[in-house]
Amino acid sequence: MDKDVLILDLDTQTSEAARMLRHYETDDIIVTDKDNQPVGIVTDEDILSKVSDVTVYAEATKLKDIMSTPLITINEKSTLQDALHKMRDNNIRKLPVLSKKNQVVGMIFQSVIANVIRDATATAPRLLSPPVKSILGNLGFVLQFAGVLLLVPAIVATILEDTTTATGIYLTTVLLLVTGFFLNSYGEKSSLNLQQASILVFASLFLLSLFGTVPYLYVLPSTETTVEMFSNAFFSSAAGFTTGGISLFDEPEKLSQSFTFFRSYTQLVGGMSFIYLVITAFYPESKLQSMRGFISGRTLHMKELFSTITVIFTIYIVIVASLLYVFGEGNIIDNFSLAMSTLATGGFTPTSTILDGLVWQEHLILMGAMILGALPFTFHYAFVRKKFLSPKLGKEVLVYFAILGGATILFMGISGLDPMQSAFYSVSASTTAGLQQESLAGLNGGAHTILIILMFIGGCGFSTAGGLKIFRLFHLKDVRALLSKARRAELPHQAKKEVISTLIILALFPTISAISGLHLSAIEDVPFQDAFFESVGVITTGGLSAGVIDFETDPATKVVLGFLMIFGRLEIIAIIYIFVPKLS
Repeated sequence: MDKDVLILDLDTQTSEAARMLRHYETDDIIVTDKDNQPVGIVTDEDILSKVSDVTVYAEATKLKDIMSTPLITINEKSTLQDALHKMRDNNIRKLPVLSKKNQVVGMIFQSVIANVIRDATATAPRLLSPPVKSILGNLGFVLQFAGVLLLVPAIVATILEDTTTATGIYLTTVLLLVTGFFLNSYGEKSSLNLQQASILVFASLFLLSLFGTVPYLYVLPSTETTVEMFSNAFFSSAAGFTTGGISLFDEPEKLSQSFTFFRSYTQLVGGMSFIYLVITAFYPESKLQSMRGFISGRTLHMKELFSTITVIFTIYIVIVASLLYVFGEGNIIDNFSLAMSTLATGGFTPTSTILDGLVWQEHLILMGAMILGALPFTFHYAFVRKKFLSPKLGKEVLVYFAILGGATILFMGISGLDPMQSAFYSVSASTTAGLQQESLAGLNGGAHTILIILMFIGGCGFSTAGGLKIFRLFHLKDVRALLSKARRAELPHQAKKEVISTLIILALFPTISAISGLHLSAIEDVPFQDAFFESVGVITTGGLSAGVIDFETDPATKVVLGFLMIFGRLEIIAIIYIFVPKLS
């Protein structure tokens, strides 16, 4: 069944219902009474045929006036045969599916049943179930795509004659391609529901971080145990692909240039959310609408957006790197590494001194690049396709700048830093870029609090930034309606799910940060304020650090923190979708 069903109250205006049909890209509305019980159905054809003149009657007509009733439904435990019989007997082609509590949980279509029967009779039974095959097939494709992308830093290392780094990256590439091929042979690339997509994206990020440890094992300093080597490599790899950006290297200049390029490149891959982009590039637009909240924003014309954004960000990287080279007179490869890390809001730096002694032009270039990374991909797309610059998008961007501006002014007054440094750290926190010139352990509590709040909020939806995301703040206006028994029925079903998701994320970000902060404070013997700040940088993939995590940190802790960076990159909600299918 299709779990994405538009449910509206019978007193909803027909004009509003038509607008929501367009917004959610669906054809049917289940109509409920004041007790939230389903009583009828309205299709787009009903609106067209039963409302004779929309300019005159649409505003006065309600769904109860045009709905088809009584509503013919089926229980979620029924078989497909039951559904077919009921459709045949009532001469209909779709059935709302009800739970034990008489709540609508989905819609089953005659065409879907026909496709299932056709596929079942046309192919021989296989070992794996269709959902598992779908996940494996898509996962295999994503890993192969990642393997091809990683050829870029491998070629750079080859050109720079860095055989050690090149060997590690080529080995990672081979592992990704072979694993992807193996998974493809057992799976099939087909559409996923939200729960399956969540499993796919988590598995993709985990395997990327896992295979990404190989180059680190080649260059990390030798340690006494294999466990320590692996934990250091996994933490560093996860910090790259999740754009967490917390680095174990105090002096990255001791690394080869090709390896620092590789580290920044992994942040670009993770920051560009290429996994989401790959999924959206090969899925029908109607199916993507159900993933709208999961990928943090609108999903219109995503196939076009996929290639266009790649080109735009490539141009951004070239421009930022060139400007840094002109004003800083640094090494061009280091400048490209810094540009990728900045636009990906990742935070890795090629050398520990590259941010020292920046001239004001370089400060502005880096702040501009960080802000570009925190804006929605559709904002960048608007430069070449003006139709995408919608009022809703503009509102999100304006709210982001309002929060950033207010926080910057407060931080200047509280932190005691000079205005340029204050603005730089405020932008770094709000974009979750994590670029910093020195340890932030010495800041006072008020300054720490501002940066923590900025990291929690993060950037705009569907950007390279992490955090809660600005667009979710808009859902908070419906919290009062959700808590009010009288007004709860007025909220559309999708709006309820979005509010609940936002509240869950809002609660889990600080809770997880507090628990991991307590742990870090105990094992590292540092003040809780610094440990909490470090934990927020991990879970929000913000990257700002108080210098708590280093090579000496307990191996198990670093592995767990690596997973927390993955959870943070998935905005936590993907993990919830995996274990709470009803919410998805």
